[in-house]
Amino acid sequence: MAEPIKNKRPDPAAPTPQNTPLNAAPISSHAQQPGIASIKEEDLGAAASIFAKDPRLVSLIQGRLGSLVGKSSGYIESLPTEVKRRVSGLKGIQKEHSKLEAEFQEEVLELEKKYFAKFTPLYQQRSAIVNGKTEPTEEQVKLGEEDEEDDEETTKEEQTSASAENVKGIPEFWLSAMKNQISLAEMITDRDEGALKSLVDIRMEYLDKPGFKLIFEFADNEYFTNKTITKTYFYQNESGYGGDFIYDHAEGDKIEWKPGQDLTVRIEQKKQRNKTTKQTRIVKKTVPTESFFNFFSPPKPPTEDDEDAADDIEERLELDYQLGEDIKEKLIPRAIDWFTGEALAFEELDEEDYGDFDDEDDEDDDDESDSHEDEDDSDDDEEDGSKPKQEPSECKQS
Repeated sequence: MAEPIKNKRPDPAAPTPQNTPLNAAPISSHAQQPGIASIKEEDLGAAASIFAKDPRLVSLIQGRLGSLVGKSSGYIESLPTEVKRRVSGLKGIQKEHSKLEAEFQEEVLELEKKYFAKFTPLYQQRSAIVNGKTEPTEEQVKLGEEDEEDDEETTKEEQTSASAENVKGIPEFWLSAMKNQISLAEMITDRDEGALKSLVDIRMEYLDKPGFKLIFEFADNEYFTNKTITKTYFYQNESGYGGDFIYDHAEGDKIEWKPGQDLTVRIEQKKQRNKTTKQTRIVKKTVPTESFFNFFSPPKPPTEDDEDAADDIEERLELDYQLGEDIKEKLIPRAIDWFTGEALAFEELDEEDYGDFDDEDDEDDDDESDSHEDEDDSDDDEEDGSKPKQEPSECKQS
């Protein structure tokens, strides 16, 4: 399993008490950031307010800390010769460990490829059923019905009318599955759905070297002429810290859009008035817009000359890689569970995914406090005849 590695300069962090490594270690999803439990919330709030008042102070501190990264504190150099020799010996042992880690990752990849070859016939059977080329066997249906609950609301009449429609395969199978997968659903716009309804299959292939290719197969549609649109993820030749494969970059196919059907752009109209003749004209301009199909035009790693946009590009690179991993590791292997929505029960949501949900108890408390405030305000209005100034609400940190 490869870990997402961003081509990113290390964040300005404080060095260790002894020394700091000359090279930044690759990011691992298994790594945990250290925490300091003794820092109180009030202290953080006070510090944040100081930094907020003077952004230059933040920049200065970041610059100073950044200059310390990679520099030795002198502790190792001050050790006796014999101790230095032992430190070198431990480094030698660690190099042997790193070699074994790299071998382990290579064997894991070969094992993945071995079982992927066994999965492939099952994916082919799935595709044939989804697209109406064949029907599932009685044994497959019986096996699938074992975990299903009887739907008492469905009458025989409804079942008969549904079967009489003579629907071919499972319409909009992949579109429905993608819309249930949170990371993909956020990318799909209403305009995209028309094109994604013609999606016949999503599959993947391993490359000869570390990396993989995602293949999106489409039926004839009004949007583009491509039968397949692929995206390939490449890894660096050298293994990273811990033996993991390091993500390098991705490449996508060019989409051959039919005239006026490019979903990745929109037309803006703007009126212009001639200062001399006072006549107006309509100017049309093509501008980029949000679309799932931007997925096939992955961001490129930042260059040294483009430092200002580096952070934004790095975030987009990691998001792009994670989307590819989600399709490879989640959507393709368990497409039917995403289609039915059952996979959502096993999906771990990040804190950001809970951002739109409020605590009901907190809402009740807020409602009660608001009602009390309204009562107090009305009382003050009656006494003074004017509305008192509202105190600014306290900023709470979670």
